[in-house]
Amino acid sequence: MGYLHEIDSIKLDVLREIGNIGAGHAATSLSKLLNKKIDMKVPDVQIVTFDEMMEMVGGADNIVAGVFLRIEGDVPGSMFFILPIEQATNFVQDMIGDTSVNLAPPYDELSISALQELGNILSGSYLSSLSDFTQLSLYPSVPALAIDMVGAIVTYGLVEHSQVSDYAIVINTELKGEEIKVSNTVNGHFFLLPDPDSFSPLFQSLGVKDGD
Repeated sequence: MGYLHEIDSIKLDVLREIGNIGAGHAATSLSKLLNKKIDMKVPDVQIVTFDEMMEMVGGADNIVAGVFLRIEGDVPGSMFFILPIEQATNFVQDMIGDTSVNLAPPYDELSISALQELGNILSGSYLSSLSDFTQLSLYPSVPALAIDMVGAIVTYGLVEHSQVSDYAIVINTELKGEEIKVSNTVNGHFFLLPDPDSFSPLFQSLGVKDGD
């Protein structure tokens, strides 16, 4: 079960604050992109089991929009950003200014590009903040988008990760804008899955030593 069980509430607060710094950068980028005021925050960070992770986004069979990317650099790993399909649709409609957009097959290329850009902005902002805090070199690969069942989307990232742990770091996000639908709030989840060899340097950089 490893390092994740050694992360106490103080370390989770640190991860949440890092997330909020990244969210601030992401909100600035999105505000410029959409030409409207966007606020974003990270209300909490959790350590959850894989089963709990699936349930957080409606169960393994729930259809969602998921952006997957590899984390490269000092602590390689995988990251997913998951949005409920309804909220992903509404956000894309706002992003490209077309209320007729529907995230259903056959997929519109512009809609897919918009969601990839959203994932790129959010993940890049978070990893930049995490890198600044830990002094580790972290940068994202080009994000890949999938619209599918949650279980299918995250399977790849779980295969290697599950060899050393049954847990994941979940960074919950709230994105708000005056003209964004869904009660003016879009709720998404980052799932951070460090590779096996990345646990030690990542958590040591947060003050958690191997064997503590």
